Amino acid sequence: MNELLLIGSLVVVFALVLIFFHLFGKTGLYCWTAFATITANIEVLIVVNAFGMEQTLGNILFASTFLVTDMLSEFYGKKASQKAVNIGIACSLAFILISQSWLAYTPAESDWAMPHMQAIFSNTPRLMLTSFVVYAICQRFDVWAYHGWWAFTTKKFGDSKRFLWLRNNGSTLLSQLLNALLFTFGAFAGMYDLPTLISIFWSSYIIFIVTSLADTPVIYLARYLVDKKGKPED
Repeated sequence: MNELLLIGSLVVVFALVLIFFHLFGKTGLYCWTAFATITANIEVLIVVNAFGMEQTLGNILFASTFLVTDMLSEFYGKKASQKAVNIGIACSLAFILISQSWLAYTPAESDWAMPHMQAIFSNTPRLMLTSFVVYAICQRFDVWAYHGWWAFTTKKFGDSKRFLWLRNNGSTLLSQLLNALLFTFGAFAGMYDLPTLISIFWSSYIIFIVTSLADTPVIYLARYLVDKKGKPED
């Protein structure tokens, strides 16, 4: 069941990115960045077994933010993709402040939610702060690498539209390796033993490899829609 849910989640999440882009243009991709950044940091608290590996959830949502920055880089330029990164960072910081303020309240005797909120969000500051730092490093690296590959292939072959698959995968696979390493040990060191941390790291990166390869048809489909109908209006 977990395997089917993960496959279904991958399809649905990437389809939603494309739908947000098609309906709302650049603004839709910015909105998805805010949504995915917050929800992934909640979902990552859940550890499941799937495909013979112990892994955290949230990897697919995190991967979708890399797809978003690649789409923004491809269709709107480097400045637009860097703006998405900044939006993700701002949303993470805002969520840390707001979610922690909930825990400061004294609940009424009839309240049933506070113990569950405390169980979920007591670890949120560490996860969110780790995610904040890792997100800032890896996403900026991804944007830099994407445009680095683009400049190289354009200069080498004289065609800025060719090798979309190379700049998409070449940037994302490297940045996701960095992301999996930094986030696993930054967020979970001390919470799990070393074998579990290594398992989470490898399972996360394997998932990121799959999601990186899976998002290539999505960005090609997005470019097909842009070439056929033009960029969606915000």
